[in-house]
Order: sequence, then structure tokens, then C-alpha cells
Amino acid sequence: MDLYMMNCELLATCSALGYLEGDTYHKEPDCHETVKDLIRYLRREDETRDIRQQLGASQIIQTDLIPIIKQYHDDKPLFETIIRLLVNLTQPAIVCFGKVPKDKMFRHYFLDVVSYLQGYKVAFADEEVWTVLSRKLYELLQLDWESRQEEDSLLIERILLLVRNILHVPADPEEEKRTDDDASVHDQVLWAIHQSGFDDLLKFIASSDSEQQWCMHVLEIVSLMCREQTSEQLARAGQGRSAGEKAQDELELQAVRQRELADRQAKIRALGTRHSRFGGTFVVQGMKSISDKDLIYHQPLKEISQVSFDREKNPKRKPKNRQPMKDGDTTRRSTLSIRLFLKQFCEDFLENCYNGLMRTVKDNLVRMKTQDHDETYYLWAMRFFMEFNRVHNFRVDMVSETVSVRTFHFIETNLTNFYEMMLTDKDDITSWSRRMHLALKAYNELLMTVNAMDTSKDPAVRDSANVIKSNIFYVMEYREIFLTLLRKFDETKQPKTYLKDLVETTHVFIKMLERFCKTKGHIVVQKKRKKTKRRKRTAEQGAAGPPEPSEENLNTLWDGLSGDLSTFIQGEGELPQDVAPFDATLDTPLEEQRVQAMISIQDSLRGGDPGRALATLRAAREVWPDGAFGSADISQEDEFMALREICFTALPRPAPEPSEENPEPEDEGGEAEEEEIPQFNMTEQDFNFQDYIRRFANPQMLKPYVRLMADYRTNSAHINHCIAKMLHRVAWDCKMEGLLFQISLFRIFQRLMEDPAGSSYSELTKFAKYVLGRFFGLVTRSAPSDGNGNIFPELLFWKGAKEAYEMTEGYGSYQDVRKKKRGGAEWSPDEQEELVQWYNRFKEEGGEVDIVDRIRQNFSDPNKNRQQIIAQLVFQGVVQDRSELKRKKRPRQSAVWREEEELELQELFDKHKHSDDPVGDIISEMTEKRSKKKVVEKLLALGLVSDRKDLYKKRRRKGGKKKDKEEDFMLDDEADMAGLEEGEPVPSDAEMDVQDSSDSDSDDEQSDESDGEEETVPTLLKRLQDEGLGDQLQWIASGLERTADDRETDESGESVPIVPLTEDSETAMEHRTFQKLLKTVGLAPPANEQESFWRIPGTLSAAELRKTADVITGKEAADDLPAKKQSSSRYKALKELAKKQGKERKRGKPGRQEEEEPSTASKSGKKRARQLDSSDEDDDESITSGSSKRSRKDSSNNDMEESMAAEDKPSEEAKVTKKALESDSDSDEDNVPLRQIAHARRRIESSDSEEDK
Repeated sequence: MDLYMMNCELLATCSALGYLEGDTYHKEPDCHETVKDLIRYLRREDETRDIRQQLGASQIIQTDLIPIIKQYHDDKPLFETIIRLLVNLTQPAIVCFGKVPKDKMFRHYFLDVVSYLQGYKVAFADEEVWTVLSRKLYELLQLDWESRQEEDSLLIERILLLVRNILHVPADPEEEKRTDDDASVHDQVLWAIHQSGFDDLLKFIASSDSEQQWCMHVLEIVSLMCREQTSEQLARAGQGRSAGEKAQDELELQAVRQRELADRQAKIRALGTRHSRFGGTFVVQGMKSISDKDLIYHQPLKEISQVSFDREKNPKRKPKNRQPMKDGDTTRRSTLSIRLFLKQFCEDFLENCYNGLMRTVKDNLVRMKTQDHDETYYLWAMRFFMEFNRVHNFRVDMVSETVSVRTFHFIETNLTNFYEMMLTDKDDITSWSRRMHLALKAYNELLMTVNAMDTSKDPAVRDSANVIKSNIFYVMEYREIFLTLLRKFDETKQPKTYLKDLVETTHVFIKMLERFCKTKGHIVVQKKRKKTKRRKRTAEQGAAGPPEPSEENLNTLWDGLSGDLSTFIQGEGELPQDVAPFDATLDTPLEEQRVQAMISIQDSLRGGDPGRALATLRAAREVWPDGAFGSADISQEDEFMALREICFTALPRPAPEPSEENPEPEDEGGEAEEEEIPQFNMTEQDFNFQDYIRRFANPQMLKPYVRLMADYRTNSAHINHCIAKMLHRVAWDCKMEGLLFQISLFRIFQRLMEDPAGSSYSELTKFAKYVLGRFFGLVTRSAPSDGNGNIFPELLFWKGAKEAYEMTEGYGSYQDVRKKKRGGAEWSPDEQEELVQWYNRFKEEGGEVDIVDRIRQNFSDPNKNRQQIIAQLVFQGVVQDRSELKRKKRPRQSAVWREEEELELQELFDKHKHSDDPVGDIISEMTEKRSKKKVVEKLLALGLVSDRKDLYKKRRRKGGKKKDKEEDFMLDDEADMAGLEEGEPVPSDAEMDVQDSSDSDSDDEQSDESDGEEETVPTLLKRLQDEGLGDQLQWIASGLERTADDRETDESGESVPIVPLTEDSETAMEHRTFQKLLKTVGLAPPANEQESFWRIPGTLSAAELRKTADVITGKEAADDLPAKKQSSSRYKALKELAKKQGKERKRGKPGRQEEEEPSTASKSGKKRARQLDSSDEDDDESITSGSSKRSRKDSSNNDMEESMAAEDKPSEEAKVTKKALESDSDSDEDNVPLRQIAHARRRIESSDSEEDK
């Protein structure tokens, strides 16, 4: 700005400050008021920042303000006011304008302000100014918090802000024209700060607990001090170059020399032997010109390949939004004195300030006490100082605050947030991209630090590294982040330096993961699985529409959908074709159909179907091209964000009209329809490193590597190694070299082979020879009939795993392998013909039974499973799609009871209310089957019964006669012994009670089964499959497998209830054949009236449960079930004793207890039943309460047994039993329940006592 164009009042105000005469400044009497007037002027400046520009053009800081600070720093009011003015004038231009203006005029103003700021920075490269500031700041910091006034705190903050503003001014390399190892303006300012001692004050503030309020200012100043430096250069400052560094420099110099000589020779050969003025004119034979004559070429030619028609063509320009983003970070090597000063500063900062300052900053960030984007300074400090510590003198205790799993989580969260904001805030893509790059650098350095800890000599440090690695490798997000970042890389939004850091970070992570897997051998990781939760919705909620989900739920839902949605948008998935957003046959207006289309898109997204949502959006865009669903040339990013906005927006939904057929609302007891809510739950699985590497064998992952490999000349040796290692993993480890058969990669290989300095890139050259050798070997051994003519066109396209496999193994081989895997064993021609015959027959017959299940039942080979049969039918072309053979789901039963159903229920209840099992008999004769729970609730609601206990199944003893106390006891023991196996673990009392009652309850069924032939497990399974209970069998098998997994880790031996959660499962659990199968495989029915569920006994081991599950699912034959072992002599003796007692009772030998006290047995029996019930109910109580209950039961049993012992006379069987017990008392192979042994011993001892008497 021209000084003569300044505002007159502003010019007069500047003149009223004073004047400079030599080195002395003479201030005017009203200098203080004049400075205040300038502050008022700055408050009233317009959006062009005219006042700031005029003051900058007048050089008021260089000529007035700085001299006043030097000479009149003792004038406190004047000093404080000038500091206020300086903070305002040195404010960064980006803060003044808000952002870099796009308008041409405003951008000119922006550049003018930046140029004035650069002049201010030159003026502040004065040691005397920094000495004054240091002295003032030191005096303020000496004040205690009690004597420090508010003005003092403001002055401290303004001094720190002034330092921040001066250091923030960007450098102007074109104006300074400084080379490396030369002092730039920034270096001069740093040296003035160092000479004045201001850097020591910064370290004091950072390390002091009482000055934590200035932590963000200090961290920002430190980051600006070192912004042009690299931590590696500072760490190695003052050290001589190592032999490896010298060798590397010599190799680089040699490569440059070889390349320069090759270029010079190529230019000489291109000139030819003739003089340039005799270039001549050439006729190119065989190449026609515009006319029918041969082409005439008016340029000197040496080879026919030099003929080009592109010399005078203008190259096609790329639009700005498609040009690769340029990297804005500039680093340089300062003079040695500056580097030594910064090195010492970093050492002191790490030792005294780093951990405390980073802890305070992290706390402020978490508590939202900072300004926007302050987390970038935290990420920078973490990356810079951790790298300095690792390179200089690695000590974990210096950076322990930022080496933790929480730090990984913090960086990963910010990295994801920056990427999402980069897609959302398109006006500030550059800033978000730089923040994302900074977070990636911090993540990289954190991994490098953990890797350095792993090689430490201290075992405690190595253990800490193993703990951190096991945590980050276990969590899925930490493993998936690199796959996501590589897949989402966009060169128009992210610079090439970001790609280099991403490739290096991925290399470090995979290397650490590979070493960890080799060390541990077997690791378990976390996996996210999508599951749909069904939630009931009442009629009122249905009329009002579905409730709007919370923002947290929507964010969780979107995190799970974004990956699949990106795949569909990029064209990698198959979209559904049966979407129709508009129906011309309806009378609905066009605008209402548009709203309905928008709602259907939202429902598809929230329902977990992103493919249908995208297909509906694109179809609606063709129907309504006005932009409501996006423009016709919408980009992939805009389409992604449009779908996100639709998913998060609360759309107005029209209220549904009541149905004419059922206008009345549902009953209170009726159930409403269920809605599906997608959720994501975490499971665990075994980690396979090779499967993880195969996920990188994808064109979307390999494209960034190939793009970076094109710059192999400018890449560092480590970056080229990372590229070669990843491509080698894909080609050699994964055996997918066909993915690398791509023309763009081959062009890079060609340049590499022809490069005169190719010997410097030996690793890349060796890999290129391997890939090219594999390709040309494939070309030579392939015949034309195998598709050899298609191999070369395939080079033009990126290929997936399927195309790469078919390219190397032959076209069609991929499908053959998949069909062979899915189809299982080979099918003979007879089996194929038989399969088609059965299919045609059952399809003509029809019926509700599944066709595949009927084929399996009648097929000659019983080993063919369902998937093999379906795959073979599709392979033969009998069925076009696998979905045609999908099992038909049963229609859901209506929750409302119709009037005729209620009448039928009343009639059936009157008919069976006196039967042993009224509810079971009622369900067996009902027209529409309902679960036992629903029937009982309806009977109570109708008032047919007043108590639920009236509907319990009545238990009857075998033979229908009431047994006395002694016989009940002996029969219970006999049943217990018959069900136990030799060598089993001792069951708990609760399990013994369950077994006692279950055996007594099933006496009637056992008597019925003993009359006919006993049914086997295969027979029962086949019958249940025919009745359509295959899904319920699979449910039981999966429950057995889960219980087996739990018992491998928890050997408590508790029984596990089988709780049916669906109505179909409840119906199956009440099915007689289903119950018979459960009892056959060893599961226990409900013990008494207080129990409702079947149980998995605690005596079954994990191996036995898995064998039972395999038998139920058909994987193993029924013969593989664990067979019951023969009882030992102890069991045989007790069993014989029980049988003898039963025979004596049947012959009419009543005991004394029966004659004299007939009512005692019944009372004792009731007491026993109560004890059994209480033990079942209190299964989960503490060990103390359980032991007390067992002691009470044992005492009652002892009384009962003593009375029995006094009544009975000794017998020969008792003597034999006693001898058997004494002989087997020390046997380890028999693990018999202690309760039974005690009963038997007391019985025999009582007999001996009677004989002695």
C-alpha cells in the first residue's frame, strides 16, 4: 500500500507517538493515549483489514513500537498498552481473514498482510527486545499467586501470545534466498531468544505445577520453534557421520553421476552425425498422410520410432480439483549453532517437562478446556519428542506418559474424525488433510517406540511392550485402520508425503504383528459381527411411526455401514435390481412418492441394507433429476455424504391409515409386530496372519503402492524397501502374482531396468525380474485354446483375486474350485442322475416339507449334506439360483386369540381338566398350535383356573401305589446308581436331586417304552427332521457347543438350563419325540414343579458335549456317543441290596414303621420334596448356605436311615455288600456319590448291630 494513500487521521495519530533520532527515541507527552487510539482504530477496521495494511505500510513497529519498548520498558502502563497493540498487529493473517481467500482481490490483501508480518519478524530478530521481554516475564513469574493481580496474568498471556505470533510468521524462501547450513530469519529470532534466556523461562513454565494454565501456549511456542527442523537431525547434531551414512551418501552420489552420464550420452546419440543445418526431409514409407501418398516428415530422424505427431499439441490440463495435492511442510537444515541449541533444549524439555506437560494438555483436551484444533499441537509434540528420544538416547521413562494403549485409542479416534471431517468440510480439505497426516505421524512414532521397547535389555520394558502389543493386536479397529486408510487414499486430498508415511507405518505394524504371531504361536483377537435385534412395537407406536434413534445409535450404525456402502459406491458390490421408487399406476401424487422414496432410502440404511439404499437413490435420481437426490454427475464422495445426511436426518413420516379389515386396536395382552434393529456385537476368534495379509491382496490396496513406486528415484531407500516387501508378500506369500500383472507396473519395471543407476535399487530390480519372469513364463506355456490371446489385454486392467487366479490357472478354473469346495466329494454320473430324478419327483409332488430334506432322506449316499446337494443342483443347471432351495420360514402365529379359538380352548379344558397333563393334552388337540406358556396365560385370563399350579403335570409312581419311606429311598438310590458311570466325577447335591426327581417323573414313560422296541438316536433325528424341527435341533447343538467351550475354562460342574427364547423353540421343547431325543442323549428334564427348563447335566464333559452336538447335527454317527461303563462291585452290591428290599416289600413283609407309624413316611416324603425344591432354587447361592442345606438334608437322611436300620434284620446280602464295600473302599477308579455310600454303610452297620444284639 502506498504511504500517500493512508488515512489522514491515522497518519496524524502515528506521528503523535514520537520520533526516532539516531538510536534514541523521543516519545510525545500523549504517547500512551495515542497507542490506545491505534487500538481503537484496529477494532473498527473492515473486512479488507485496511487499518492493518496502512500501519504495516508505515512500518510503525520497526520505527516506533520496538524503540519505545527498548527505552521506556519501565513505564508499566505504556509497556502493557504497547504489548496489547503488538499482539493485535502481529496476529496471523489466517486468523484475520478466517481462511485463505479465494477471491482475487481479497487474496491480494491477504498476501499484503503476510508480507508486512514478515517485515515485523525481521525487526524482532533483536536480542535487546527479547531481553526486555524476558526480564518482564521473569518478574511476573516471581510473584506468588496471592500477590499476582489479574493485570499481571493478562500481561503474561499477552507476552506469550506475542512470542507465538512472531514465531508463527511464515518464511519467505524466495526473498531470503538462504541455503542449508545458513541462518534464516527464523534462526536469527531463535538465537535472540536463546541469548536472552527466554527459552529457560519456557522450560520453567512447562515444568511448574503452579503455571499449568499456560501449558497450551508453551506447547504451541515449542512446536513453532522446531517446525523447520527434524528430530533426527537435531538428535544427531554435533556427531560425526557413521560409516553407514557415508556409504549411503556415496551410493547416492554415484547414482546421480551415472544418471547424468547416461543422459549426456543419450543426447549425443540423438543428435546424429550430420550437422543440424542439414536436417533434411524424410519420406516415411508405409505410413499414409492426409492424401494417399506417403508421409513426408520435416524433422531430423535417426529411428522410425522417433516419428511423433504430438510435438505441436497442447497438453491437456487437469482441473484444479483433480490435481495432486502439494505438500506444504518445508524442512531445512539450520546452522550448527542453532541445531546444538535446539538439541540441548529438547534434552532438557524431555527430562524435566515432557511427561507433566503432556499429562496436563491431555487432561485439558479431554475436558474440552482448549480451543478448536489444539489437539494438533499435542500430536506434534508426541511425534517429535518421542522420535528425538528414540534416536538420541532411548529411555522409556522420559516419554512414559504417552506410551500406553489409551494413547493409541486417542490417536485412532482423532485420525478417524479428521478423515470424516475431510469428507464433510470440503472448503477446508487442506487443513483437515494436514491434521490427518499429523495424526498418522504420531501413530507411526508410537509404533516405532513400542518396537524399540521390544528390543530393550530391560525385561520390565519388554514385558510392557508385550502388554501393549497384545492389546492393540487384539482390538479390531487397530488392525483395520491401515486397510481403511489405504483403501480411502485420494491423491487430490492427501499429499504424497502422507502416502509415504502411511506405507511406512503399515510396514512397521505388519512386521510387529508377524513377529508377535511367531512368538506367541496362537493369539485370539476381537471381531465385530453384525446382528439384528428384534424389538416389539405396540399398535400405538406403529401408528405414530418408529421412534427416532438417538445420535449415538446412528453413529454406531453408520460406523458399521460405511465400509459396505463405500464398497458398493466404488462398484465392487452387486446392487439389487428390483427397486422402483416411482409407480405410475398409483393415484399417489408425484411429490408424495418422492417423499416415500426418501423414506425408503432411510429405512434401507437404518435396516442394514446399504446396497438397496444406494440403488434406490440412483433410481430416484433418474426419476427426479432436479437435484433432490443429487446431480447426474455427482462424485462418489458427494454420493456418500448424501446418503449419510439422509440416514441422520429426522424425516417427517406420514401416519399410516387404519386397516379396513381390522380397524379396532389389539388387545392389551396381544403382541404387536416386531421391528429389526441392526446392532454390532464383539466376538473372539483365532487370528491367522496369512488371512490378514490376503486382505492387502486387493487392487484398492495395491494402487497406492504402485503409484508411490513410480517415484522410486526420489523415494528413500526405506520407502522402496517397504514397497518391495508388501508387493513380495502379495506375490510370494499369498501366491497372487497375477494381481501384479498390470501395464502401469510393468512400465515402472521397464524404467527401472533401463535406469543407468539401477544397481542402486537392487531389491526393486530383483523383484521386477521375478514378476516379469512369472508373466512371460505364463505366456509361453499357455495355449491359444486356454485363452492366451486374452492375457495381454488383461494387463490394461486392475484385477481382483478371481480374475488373477483365472489368468494364471486358466479361465473358468476359479468357479470349478469353488464348486468343488462347496460340492464336497465328487459326484458319479449315477448319483447325479439319481439327484435329478429325486428333485423332479418331489417338485411335482409338492408339499410343505423342504425338497432338499426329502432328497437327503431318500438319497443313496447318506453322507451328502444339504450344501453339497444344493451346489450340485446349481452346477447341473437344474436350479438357477440357490435362493430357490431356501427353507421356507414358518408364518408367525398371530398374537391375538380369535373367538373360535377361545371357544375351542374352553371345550378342550372341560374335556382334559382332570387328566394327568391337561395342558399337554389340550395343545395336542388344538387346531392352531400355540406354546404352553401362551395356553396357560390364556386359561388364567379367561378365569378357567385360579392358580397356575392347577395346570401342573401330575406325577405318578410306577405301579400307581404309594411307596413307603424306605422303599422310596432305596428306589432313588437304585436309579442314581443305574445312571452313574464308573470313573465319573462326584455330582453336586443339586444335580443328584434333579436326577432323582427326573427319574421318578419319567417312570410312566419308561414303562411305556419298555413294552415296545427302543427307538435309537438316528430314528428320532429322522422323525424330527421330517416334522420340520431341523432348526431347533441346530439350536440344541449350538447350545451344547457353547457349554462345552465354557466347561473347558470353568470346571465348576454346574448344570446349565436350556432356555427357549422363541415360540418355535418352546413348541419343540414340549414335543414328545423331541423330549425323548433329549433324554436319550443324556439331558435332564425339569426336576420338579418349581423348575421349568431342561438342563445340561454338570457330569457331562466338554468332549462328550461336542460329540453329542455332532451326532445331533449329523456330523458323526450315533455310535460315537459316549457309552455307559459297567458299574463296579460297590454299585452292584448296592443295586442287589435295593432289589432285595423291593422284593421283600412286594411279598408282603411290612416294616415296623408301616404298622405303627403310617403317617410318618408321608410326612418325611413331603419334607424331602421341600428340601429338593429349595436346593434347586438356591443353586446360585454362596457355598456356605449350600453346605448348611446339605448338612440339614444329611441329618434328616441319617434319622430316616437309623429308623430303617432298627427295623430290618441282617441278611446275607448285607454281609456280601459290606465285604464288597470294604474291598473297594480304597479303589481310585470309582468316584461314587458320598451320599449313597453313607446310606449303604449305615444300612449295613445297623444290620450288624441288630445281629450282635
